[in-house]
Amino acid sequence: MARVISIGEVMVELARGADGRFSQSVGGDTFNTAVYLARAGVETAYATALGDDPYSDAIRASAQGEGLDTRLMARVPGRTAGLYLIDTDAQGERSFTYWRDTAPARELFELPGWEVVCEALIEADLIYLSGITLSLYSNAGLGRLLATLEFARERGTRIVFDGNFRPRNWRGDVARARAVYAEALKRTSIALPTFEDEATLWGDGSPTATAERLATFGVQEIVVKNGAEGALVVSGGTAQLVPIPQPVEPVDTTAAGDSFNAAYLAARLAGEQPAAAAQAGHHLAGRVIRHRGALLPRHANA
Repeated sequence: MARVISIGEVMVELARGADGRFSQSVGGDTFNTAVYLARAGVETAYATALGDDPYSDAIRASAQGEGLDTRLMARVPGRTAGLYLIDTDAQGERSFTYWRDTAPARELFELPGWEVVCEALIEADLIYLSGITLSLYSNAGLGRLLATLEFARERGTRIVFDGNFRPRNWRGDVARARAVYAEALKRTSIALPTFEDEATLWGDGSPTATAERLATFGVQEIVVKNGAEGALVVSGGTAQLVPIPQPVEPVDTTAAGDSFNAAYLAARLAGEQPAAAAQAGHHLAGRVIRHRGALLPRHANA
């Protein structure tokens, strides 16, 4: 099995262009990170569930084309993949509309064969997931996932968590979101949150406050992304602000954090120190936000 396993949902993506027309692609926060990890040469698998419709076929083919291990992408007969639409404003900030309530990804840890996914996770070097991942599952599915993460960490697997809080995904139940996040954070080795999301969910007043709160869960390596203000890196008892290399005029901020996370993890897996890894994250994110959609065209990824 691959060195890294990313867990979550990948959907059909429709992104509105400057001419008002939509282009079709695929995307999803943890899938985006998985793709950018694979492009960086990291052996990566993606764990999710798809339908058996043509769009699910296209998603799987896209994942294979990106070099992802697709053995953990379950298929559910008679079901269809989720869909989301991206609109961007004049500043490149994006808004999303989703059609995903019945997507099979929500049942990954309750489908026949869910044990196979869990066994693979336990054998991975690194598991990557997000708050969006956690929002997908029922309490039964979450119980199985969290138990697997606990066992994997005891065996030496590093758990990487990006809070990526989206209130709509939790149907306004902030208390449940906080409780589930807390359980995930207890098992987290590396946290890669975005400050804006953490302030929304937890009321943090600064990136430093976010890092201090996360440290209370025992997280040893923390990178708090804060847009143009750079990233606060806390590791080994030291804190360092890593600024962005230069200001970037965004075209579309979709996947800025996802790509940062991928470049950061790829650098860390290659032996780079956290501050240098954050610089790599800034570099890739700066490239990504100059393009529309979650994934750079492959020729633009250098």
